[in-house]
Amino acid sequence: MTSETQERRPLFKPVRGVTLAGLIGALAFACGVALTATSGWLIVRASERPVVLTLLTAIVAVRAFGIGRPVFRYVERLVSHNAALADLTDRRTAAYRQLVPLTPARLGTKRRADLLSGVVRDLDDEVDIQVRVVVPLITTVGAALVAVVTTFVVHPPAGFVVLGSVVAAALVGWIDLALERRAQAASLAARGQVDRVAHLVASGANELGAIRATDEPMTWLAYAQKNVEKAAFAQSRGRAVGVALALAVTGVATLAMAWVLDGEVDAGTINGPFAALLLLTPLALGDVVGLIPDAVGSLARSSAARDRLEALLTQEPAVRDSGSEAAPDEETVPHLRARDLTASWTGEKTDLGPVTLDVAPGEHIAVTGPNGCGKSTLLAVLARHLDPTGGTYVWGERDVRDRPLDAVRDGIAFVDDDPHLFAGSLRANLLLARPDADDTDVLRALERAGLGPWLAELGEGLDTHLGEYLVSAGRSGAESVGTATERSISGGERARLGIARALLSERPVILLDEPVAHLDGPTADAVVRDLLTASTGRTVVMVSHHPIAFDALDRVIDLPAVTS
Repeated sequence: MTSETQERRPLFKPVRGVTLAGLIGALAFACGVALTATSGWLIVRASERPVVLTLLTAIVAVRAFGIGRPVFRYVERLVSHNAALADLTDRRTAAYRQLVPLTPARLGTKRRADLLSGVVRDLDDEVDIQVRVVVPLITTVGAALVAVVTTFVVHPPAGFVVLGSVVAAALVGWIDLALERRAQAASLAARGQVDRVAHLVASGANELGAIRATDEPMTWLAYAQKNVEKAAFAQSRGRAVGVALALAVTGVATLAMAWVLDGEVDAGTINGPFAALLLLTPLALGDVVGLIPDAVGSLARSSAARDRLEALLTQEPAVRDSGSEAAPDEETVPHLRARDLTASWTGEKTDLGPVTLDVAPGEHIAVTGPNGCGKSTLLAVLARHLDPTGGTYVWGERDVRDRPLDAVRDGIAFVDDDPHLFAGSLRANLLLARPDADDTDVLRALERAGLGPWLAELGEGLDTHLGEYLVSAGRSGAESVGTATERSISGGERARLGIARALLSERPVILLDEPVAHLDGPTADAVVRDLLTASTGRTVVMVSHHPIAFDALDRVIDLPAVTS
């Protein structure tokens, strides 16, 4: 299967609606510039005590610009955010669709939650470019163009001053962008270091405490945090330079305009009210120039997010789809045969094999062997998470690479050592395996997985909320009380819930990767025996380091160490 990739869109290409939002924003800022300049003209002209009728046009213009600025600003925000959120919806859907073929071989060693959180954040940052960069860019260019043209029409020398301030503002943006990009890279590296060290310390806290070795890991964490602080300081320094230079451009442009107009007012070439209008124009443009530091900061962040997403989503999947149409299965429960099978996660070294394996329909086997012999890699190949690099893997009567990928995966239920529980009801968590199942099917799967007594203790039954803990209404005898109770879900309960999903799916092949690795011996033995009893007629392949319920299996296969 090849990864579904989107056509690479230019970084600054606006999505539908964003260009319109930028033009509306330009009108808002043009109203702001015009409001400041017209107000200056009105104040100076009114100080000359002319006939009131001569001021009416300026008064109406001030009111119109004053009303227009917030109205246009509101409409711009409404249109731009609506367009950006629609784009974010489309991009998230496409990104998740691209992630599926990469699972799990191409997603690295990150935890699932960290990976998905990173993708979500990067998508948010990339889409932010529409609202925080593209719209301000169109707004700045539009408002600056109006100001430059207007001042050139009114007084060409003043137009050159405004044009010079716009060019200087663009130069400030370029300098600020270079600083922001450098600081962004350092900040990302520092935050990644903190995440890695914090996860190491948190996941191994009990072991580190047991051997009294907490001091050195805490030193690592403190060092990583100092790097984050340094990176944050560098990032804020870059932003401060941008803000300071933007203010300096406004101030210098205002002084330059005053210098240009000073002699002409004395010479009578231009009158006071128009001089006030022109003098305040660079000052009013300060609001527009002030958009630049935030915009370039968002650009640096969005650009880095885009690079990370592309590096992740454009990888070649570890499995390819034959592209052929699904053919009727020769048998309900397939015969699995592997001959001289080898596989590699990275292509740099052999992680499995050569292995020859023959699993008859409905047979229950265990695969064991020393660490690094390729047990989990074998399950990944059997589950079509990884293509073999050599040998053959036959599903039924055809090589799996000649079958549609989904047709093989739809026949497999996979249970690993840490089944994930979603924040939702018990029913919803199990229906993920077979959405068309009814409550009777769900209850039967729970009973077969050995969770009947556990379910009976839940006040809300299948409606009980699951997550890292379970929440159910407490019960006193036959009476339900209103307070909710919470308790952690034990490792055995979590393992059995994963098995219940597999049983509910009714898929003919069940693959288990250390499903009871975190349980004590008696509990692990009971869980596996319940699974095997409930899986009569289905093929079960279980990877395990320890001889858990091996006497209840048909065969045990001991893999040799990998020979590269």
